[in-house]
Parts: sequence; C-alpha cells; structure tokens
Amino acid sequence: MAKIAISANTSWYLYNFRKNTILSLIEAGHIVTAIAPRDDYSIKLEQLGARFIHIDIDQGGTNPINDAKTFFAFNSIFKAEKFDVVLNFTPKNNIYGTVAASKNGTKVINNIAGLGIIFIDENMTAKIARRLYKFSQRRADKIFFQNEDDRGLFIDNKLADISKTDRLPGSGADLSRFAISPAADDGVVSFLLVARMLYDKGIGHYVEAARELKQRYGDKVQFNLLGFLDVNNPSAVSRAEMQVWVDEGIVNYLGFSDTVEEEIAKVDCMVLPSFYREGVPKSLLEAGAMGKPIVTTDNVGCRETVDHGVNGYLCQTRSTASLVEMLTKMIEHTHQERLDMGLASRQKIENEFDEKIIINKYLTAIESII
Repeated sequence: MAKIAISANTSWYLYNFRKNTILSLIEAGHIVTAIAPRDDYSIKLEQLGARFIHIDIDQGGTNPINDAKTFFAFNSIFKAEKFDVVLNFTPKNNIYGTVAASKNGTKVINNIAGLGIIFIDENMTAKIARRLYKFSQRRADKIFFQNEDDRGLFIDNKLADISKTDRLPGSGADLSRFAISPAADDGVVSFLLVARMLYDKGIGHYVEAARELKQRYGDKVQFNLLGFLDVNNPSAVSRAEMQVWVDEGIVNYLGFSDTVEEEIAKVDCMVLPSFYREGVPKSLLEAGAMGKPIVTTDNVGCRETVDHGVNGYLCQTRSTASLVEMLTKMIEHTHQERLDMGLASRQKIENEFDEKIIINKYLTAIESII
C-alpha cells in the first residue's frame, strides 16, 4: 500500500479522463489523493474514494507571480503529506509539481499529453516553457509520452533521460462505456468535432469546410461542435463568434457534456482538423471505440488514430481544401461503407488503445519505483 497523489489543472480533467485510474489504484489498496483546483467535479473525486486537496493553478496564464504561488503551494502540500509517489498530468503540474515533489522526496511519474504550441512557437513564453520542462523533467522518475514524436523530441533536446521514458497509447478509451453505436441511415451525413473551442484545434478550418459543403450538399450534411467555449487561451473561440456561425446555419453548437457518448452515438463521423501538438486526442479514441470513422490531420498525435483509407482519412494541417476533400470522400461513401470504416476504428481502438493498457502500465510503474 502506498500514498499516491494524482494532480491536474482541473478536477474536471481528473474525473473525466482519469476516473478509472483512480478507481484501480484504490482497488489495489493504495491511498489516493487528488490535487487540483476545486470545481464542480471535486466532490465527485471524493465520491470515488479519493481525498481532495485544492490548489490554485492559472491554467492558461503566463504570470510568473501566479506560477510561483502554484509552486510554493505544491511544495507545502508535498512537505506536509509525505506521499510516496505523485502522478502528474497537464503542463504546469508536470513542471511545478515535479520540482516540488522531488524536493520533498516524493517519486514522480509524469504524463506528457501533447505539447501544444510550446515546440511550434519561438516567442519568449514558449522558450521559457521549454527551459522549465528541461529543468523539471530531469527530476522525474518516470515520464510517459502519448506518442513517439513527443518522446523523441524530449530525448533529442536532452529534456529527459531515455531510460526514464515510455510510451502510452494516449489516455485510452473505456471500451465498456464507449460501445459500438451505429448512426441511423436517415439520409443526412452528420459530423462532430469534440474539443476545447480553440482555433489551434482547427475550428476555423472546420467551419470554413462546413460552409463550403453546406452550399454543395444543403441539408444532407450536418456539422456539430461540442466542447468548452470562451476558455482562457489566446486561441479561444469567443461566444460571439460561435453565435455568428450558428445564426448563419453553418454549425450546431452543442455546449459541453459529461455524457459525450450520447452525442457521438448520433453522428456518422468524428472530425478533428487540429494543428495543435496533440498527445492522442481523447475524443478520437472514444469515437473510434463507438465505431465511428475519423477525419483528422496528418499531425502529431492525431495520425496515430487513423489508418488512412481504412478507418478514416488524414488531411493536411492548416488546409481547408484538404479537409473538404476528405470530408467529401466520407459524404460520398454509402452508409454501409461508413459503418464498415467505423468497425475498423473499433478494432483499432481495441487492439491499440484500450484504457486497461494504460492503467496496467501505471500500476507496474508505481511498483517499480517504490
């Protein structure tokens, strides 16, 4: 039995993405404490059987004073609690949580779930973030990456010792919750994009493609968006912008949901034209598990979910024309052909992305370092 902390920048993330990991740790006899900013999901973490400790994290901010406060808060928590190991998720937890934990003798297992714009941009913020990763990740005991591109980048830039790294197949999909759900053959080909509403996720290209395809196919196609709007991010889509698109009749905005499987079940295809440096997008794994074909970019993290022409299509990044081409292919398929591609998605998720693979790797890593 060990005292284990699990930390992220929202309680929502821990509950929605790491619920089964927490349950498995508790079932294995460990004492689990969740560390995250308090929100509506904090009490749900406690209902799972985890303790909860609040911490302030300016999730998308770059104010060094706020980040210093976060580090000192982590340091106080680890000094007082004497955890055996901490599992960190999300960037600031991976950085400040790692330094604070190692300073207090707590073993560290990090999860690098994509690198966003840190290794794309050359502005001062990105350069500082890279230095912080280099300073912090040398203190981790184990670092899991969600794709080989990110792992190679850290190793090549000497941000991490290769012996401490390993690859996970994304954050996995719960194959029992996300069961095969064929779309109805109703004469309408419906698409869904599930993500935080960020332009970096390709929202602009999706809307432009929807505009063009709606003009061509009319009511025979439908384009839906699901996810957090007006988030604290320079790439965020505003509520006013979204309303303009909805009023124009281009897209349907569905808000956000804790039962995303209900919306995925209704559609014919999942889309994510992201040029953000993803880990492996959870929405694509969950859609694949439900037997949906996928159209996404030939981009880090995204390409892992698609065998081009088998369970979906890969388009070029930052290219509306390429996205339109691949969506047109999907529209022109028969309903049965889309269902067959969806079954190939399910098979791929079962073989490569079952959430149980991830949980077992965590249990093994915890045993090996403590």
